[in-house]
Amino acid sequence: MNRTVFKGTILAAAALLALAGQPSPARADPPKVLRYAFEIAETSFDPHRINDVYSHIVNSAVYEPPLTYDYLARPLKLRPQTATGLPEISDGGRTYTLHIQPGIYFADDPAFKGKKRELTAADYVYSMKRLLDPRVRASQQGEIEPYVVGAEEAADRARKTSHFDYDAPIEGIKALDRYTFQVKLKDPQYVFIYNFADCRITCAVAREVVEYYGEDFGSHPVGTGPWKLTFWKRTSKMVFERNPSYREVHWDANPNPDDERGQRIRARLEGKRIPMVDRVEVSIIEETQPRWLSFLNEEMDLIFLVPEEFGYQAFPNNKIAPNLARRGIRMEQWPALDLTYNFFNMLDPVVGGYTPEKVALRRAISLSYKTDDEIAIIRKGQAIPAQTPYSPGVAGYDPNFRTTANEYDISKAKALLDMYGYVDRDGDGYREMPDGSPLTVHFYSTPTARDQQFDELWKRSLDDIGVRMEVVKGKWPDILTAARRGKVQFWQLGGSASAPDADTWLSSLYGPNLEANLAKFDLPAYNKLYEKARAMADSPERTKIYQEMAKLVVAYAPWKINTHRIRTDMWYPQLVGYRRSPLLTFNFWSFVDIDRSAAQVATR
Repeated sequence: MNRTVFKGTILAAAALLALAGQPSPARADPPKVLRYAFEIAETSFDPHRINDVYSHIVNSAVYEPPLTYDYLARPLKLRPQTATGLPEISDGGRTYTLHIQPGIYFADDPAFKGKKRELTAADYVYSMKRLLDPRVRASQQGEIEPYVVGAEEAADRARKTSHFDYDAPIEGIKALDRYTFQVKLKDPQYVFIYNFADCRITCAVAREVVEYYGEDFGSHPVGTGPWKLTFWKRTSKMVFERNPSYREVHWDANPNPDDERGQRIRARLEGKRIPMVDRVEVSIIEETQPRWLSFLNEEMDLIFLVPEEFGYQAFPNNKIAPNLARRGIRMEQWPALDLTYNFFNMLDPVVGGYTPEKVALRRAISLSYKTDDEIAIIRKGQAIPAQTPYSPGVAGYDPNFRTTANEYDISKAKALLDMYGYVDRDGDGYREMPDGSPLTVHFYSTPTARDQQFDELWKRSLDDIGVRMEVVKGKWPDILTAARRGKVQFWQLGGSASAPDADTWLSSLYGPNLEANLAKFDLPAYNKLYEKARAMADSPERTKIYQEMAKLVVAYAPWKINTHRIRTDMWYPQLVGYRRSPLLTFNFWSFVDIDRSAAQVATR
């Protein structure tokens, strides 16, 4: 039937019913759509290969680890997700036993050949084994291999044979029955429990799906989570829709008694089946101005991380601008568990190494950088200088502890370079290496207007001490891939905690953590302290060890520690129940609702 004729027939029938005093057929409610944007593109839908915030967010929509965090509890609190409860911990903190809820199913996929596929304990065993497969290049291999009983031997066999045997048993990762699996550690690891809430480590993937799609698995996510990827234009847009196979789960969160806003959210949404939204549309808008304008033009319901350069017009004196408030726009500022830093590639022949002259070069570069200018000019005051390679708000942070991480001293920087033979031999205004060869620092950066500001600030800093700098431009995911392979010399990053403990950053400087350790830092003294701290519960004694590690980071300078950012989100009134977690990687989509009538009321 012709579509126009069919539409006309429906309208005519409705008119006749109205004339006859009969009600018109009910119209279906329009789908609830959440629209917002990322500033950086995703890298993969293979949860074990990713190590960036935005890929972590979207993977956590599709896949599920056994644990998660309460949406509103502050400080953060672990809670079960696919597990029936928190892990049973025995053998002095060495053994974790988890029971998985029966009746959880993966989303339908051709890999399952038309059958419903239940989640079992074996899926978590398989997923954790994937971290040991050298072909996967898992970002968090260092969280499993050194600590889990039998993991190191399995990984070594795979490296020697170029084949990982997934059917071979590993004593430390095994299923006890259909719904129970167990992880055994060589020694107590008090922060290991957080791995059961980290999608990069324990999100369940189905072996059939991995084998069905092979190397293209990262483009075909299939999980047990509430969302399915239904459209993907790489580095441009992603669309997620409700997973029809998702089990019945109801909104449940536990804000503190004195958290008035959290209590209001709870009163409005508690008990509703999740997800409440039908579709989530995520655009990739790397440039800050188009991202901000798309929000002002109501093309987005939320601006996730308001670009700092618009701070003065969006929230002067850290209060929402009156013109935005009149439109019903809401705002919340949150001190995220956050750190910005530059890393030096410690394997690089120019800036890497542990000898005094190499340390002196990195220290001099660090001393030349004025973090106060970054905060005032680029970040518009929305950050504080960092003292440690971990953020306020995590276990192990001491607000009274100080380092020289953000010392700015051009004279000291020049003196260091002179002392170790980095001098200008040809009179061109730039220094050479101690052996007379050219000295050039390659600073990696994305082709955005915002990164141009960092390029200029770093170029000015290095010019002040006579060190030549060249900017290498590339797409963020491409630079990250190169960095993981040890091919990036110097890059500026922001890091968000994946767990509420300083270990979440300190692990990224642990030598054996090859994939996540972008600096390729491998200092025996640091490694020894890290291993000691891992075996300790949160305590003043462990905090002192963290501080010793921080001093080593400042002294050897594999990272130039910069700032802790103050994060600001804004949203329109139709977005109900939104609150960003201190963990930037937390996926909030299932905990919010869309009420378009609220938007209409706000604009009247």
